Amino acid sequence: MPQITGLRSPHARVGRIVCLGRTLDKIRLDSRGALPPEYKANLGEARPALFDGRCCRFLGVPYGDLRARTLSGGCDEEILSWAHERGTARGDEECAIWNRYMTKLGWRDDRSDLVRERVAEYGLSPGAAQTMFELIDLDEGRPAGATRSWEAPPVSMVILMGVSGCGKTTVGRALSVALGWDFIDADDLHSPGNVAKMAAGVSLGDADRAPWLARVRAEAEARTARGARVVVACSALTEAYRAALAPDPASRRFVHLRGDFALIAGRLAGRSGHFMKEAMLRSQCDTLEEPLDALTIAIGQAPETIVGRIRDVLGLP
Repeated sequence: MPQITGLRSPHARVGRIVCLGRTLDKIRLDSRGALPPEYKANLGEARPALFDGRCCRFLGVPYGDLRARTLSGGCDEEILSWAHERGTARGDEECAIWNRYMTKLGWRDDRSDLVRERVAEYGLSPGAAQTMFELIDLDEGRPAGATRSWEAPPVSMVILMGVSGCGKTTVGRALSVALGWDFIDADDLHSPGNVAKMAAGVSLGDADRAPWLARVRAEAEARTARGARVVVACSALTEAYRAALAPDPASRRFVHLRGDFALIAGRLAGRSGHFMKEAMLRSQCDTLEEPLDALTIAIGQAPETIVGRIRDVLGLP
């Protein structure tokens, strides 16, 4: 099975907890009809051994409630906070025990034979995977154990998204300064042809945006490959655009800056020399697909207040 865009490794953590991020990913993918059919049998808590069910029992929340909360929108950290309030708040030691137990399932236990059978079934070398988590990683095209649970949280990119005029650049620059991260303004990476179109009041189409998003992603990945962490300001209006820009939910977080049309149009009217016209703003608002997995913040606040909210919810230093 090739790696599925938007489905992270079971090793990847939300807060201090492995497996939860993958459970949330499957809920979101299933709601969009993007979860492969072979994964559907392992959704939820129909059988006690299913990872989704184990995760819900650890958190003390029914799977149906977790699914409903996830599909109501919000970033992973907000959903975890809800689960702690709604169910059982777990301490550091309990989370450490959970992580060690889950990451070692299949190693010298009652699932060891199943791991060996699957390794042979998938055509892998004997002993290539020692645990269920490693088997999943290999099956989905990741190196076994590449994202161990004891590593530092892998979030290396925060993307400020939303329509033009919502404050992405202002908040993004302020956030990057506060965190000491690099800043990338996606508008700076538009081709001359895209800029000319927008200056003429012509909205961009998918064919215009695809190479632009690829440039933004390449620039961000080049910086993170050097060890930097980055804040990106990019409209990222649709789920497809967001997947093209930053496909791995383990390494990025989206922040949606949202405001009403009149407020944003007023901001744009006060700008000089910007290519965005009111008709194009309406087109962007029509195109916008509200993200399910983003931290959403109302823009009618001071930039420093928004920066503080982002840092607080996402646990950024």
